[in-house]
Parts: sequence; C-alpha cells; structure tokens
Amino acid sequence: MMAQSVIYRGVGRHDLRGGITVSDVKIDAVRSSSSEVLGRARSEARGHTLFLDSSSRPQADAFTNSEAFLGGVSSCGVTLIEMHAKESGIPVTRIDVTIEGARTAAEPNRFATVTMTFEIAGVSQAQADELVATYRGR
Repeated sequence: MMAQSVIYRGVGRHDLRGGITVSDVKIDAVRSSSSEVLGRARSEARGHTLFLDSSSRPQADAFTNSEAFLGGVSSCGVTLIEMHAKESGIPVTRIDVTIEGARTAAEPNRFATVTMTFEIAGVSQAQADELVATYRGR
C-alpha cells in the first residue's frame, strides 16, 4: 500500500496581479526531496542534482541551505558584472565576490545583516564603482 501524500501548491502573498501575462514571466523551478539522510535534501533542476544540508546539521561534503542561498546571490554578482563589463568594453580580468550573512540566535531563520565584498581586477576604481553600482541597481 502506498503512503498518502499531501500536495500544497499556492502562490501565497506574492501572487502575480496587474495584467501580467505568462509570456512576461520567467519561471525557475527546483524540486527538493528527502534524501534518506536526516537533515539533507536532494534538489534537482534542469537535469542537475545538488545535495543541501540543514544549517543546523551541516556535514563536510555539502553546502548548507544558507550557504547555497548566499552563493546564489554572490554568483549573480559575478556573472552580472562579467556580462555587463564585456558588453561595455570594460577590461575585467577577474571578479571575486565574498558574501557573509549573520543570523542571531533569537532569529536563526533570518539574516540580520548581509555583507558583500567585491574584488574586481583589471579595472580602475571608478570602473569598479560603476560595475558594482550596475549590480546594485538591478
């Protein structure tokens, strides 16, 4: 006998209103499932698999959920700046973005602060400032 599954699907408080058509919306989807290891989930998207650990049960061989979230934000900074620099003819040779998120014991489910540090090689300070401003504006 198969175990009963409960499925909940809803947009919640972030529902789309105001005449937005489906062609105006890009939808990214990830499916996460239990992995048979307590505190670890298997996430799949576009044929790729990533295992993520609960931040309260981190293991040495996988990112935690928080690290993956922060990695998504910092890698967005790298790729957006790289592409903008190339389109603008700015000679970037390397970009490193370090992101740190601090959470309090009272609210471990929220980042109290997030700090990003951008290191951009091959450009002047003015060019680096412009590239980071472009990232912050998007």
